[in-house]
Amino acid sequence: MLILEKRPEPSRFWLWTTPVLAVVLTMIMGGLLFAMLGKNPVTVIRTIFWDPVFGPNAAYFQRQLVIKAAPLILIATGLAMGFRAGIWNIGAEGQYIIGAVAGASLGLALYPTESRWIFPAMVLAGALGGWIWAMIPAILKTKFNANEILVSLMLVYVAQAILSKAAFGFLRNPEGMGFPGSRNLGAWPAARNADLIAGTGFHWGAAAALAVAIGAYVLLTRHGIGFQIRLTGQAPRAARFHGVDPSRLIIFCLGLTGVLAGLAGIFEATGPGGQITEKFASGYGFTAIIVAFLGRLNPLGIVLAGLLMALTYVGGSYAEGMMNLPAASIQVFQGMLLFFLLGVDMLTNYRIRLRGRSGKGAAK
Repeated sequence: MLILEKRPEPSRFWLWTTPVLAVVLTMIMGGLLFAMLGKNPVTVIRTIFWDPVFGPNAAYFQRQLVIKAAPLILIATGLAMGFRAGIWNIGAEGQYIIGAVAGASLGLALYPTESRWIFPAMVLAGALGGWIWAMIPAILKTKFNANEILVSLMLVYVAQAILSKAAFGFLRNPEGMGFPGSRNLGAWPAARNADLIAGTGFHWGAAAALAVAIGAYVLLTRHGIGFQIRLTGQAPRAARFHGVDPSRLIIFCLGLTGVLAGLAGIFEATGPGGQITEKFASGYGFTAIIVAFLGRLNPLGIVLAGLLMALTYVGGSYAEGMMNLPAASIQVFQGMLLFFLLGVDMLTNYRIRLRGRSGKGAAK
């Protein structure tokens, strides 16, 4: 009989091996899924993971990788800080939406003014919008002990309603002949989030994502707040004896995630997205949860995980078009990654033992 036995301490080997194992299992089971759809699994996996990076159109796809990875890394880094402290913000998607709407609202209120300060002001407004939206579950948690998982998740639907109101109402382009959606921010020089290195997709959002990942790593490993975050997540009682204020930590972690999600939203709205539409919500806030855990809640690992997840987006879209795959199959493939990651992650804290009838067993 197979039993699970808790390890005396988490295994460092499995801590870093499980993400690789999860990716391999995702490829195997995803291949079976594609085979059931009548497609060559090897060809599909190659189209998703190999062709965008090393294929004939690699330059275009590499640009898309940077564009897709930037918001995932920004949001996942903020989420990881809270997750490490046991603070479960599941509503980053809502903070992403509100950040985009808040920043775009400020910018469009100044249209068609040309000033170099408009874009920085929109970025600050986006960060503030995300922060305010994250403060709702933070305050309800600290003042009324409300469940931050449910509150933050429910606020996503409120944010989506506000997004719809913006696209069909207060941000609708007056010159858009009645079609929903704001003006094209990408076509307005004062508000455009242009590439810092032409043709690479490395815009201000990508630069911010890289800087935030490095800063978060330093914060976790070299700063007192990082110590409090790690201690609270690993030993809550010890953290209280050490004098850590749980309320302050909740406000800090949720607020930080809100700021970073809001930044991701406004960078997307002024760059790749270009405008506020009803379909602006892209699911980055939810996908970033997978990225955070795939990166082992480590900011530097999140950079690699963000690029990998972006590859599934870009390669998945490419495979849809090239091999006539249903979009749902790619979404299932992406979901498998989180499923297997959570499944095999138990090996970090538990070992599998084979117990015979006599009760004796050997560690596996």
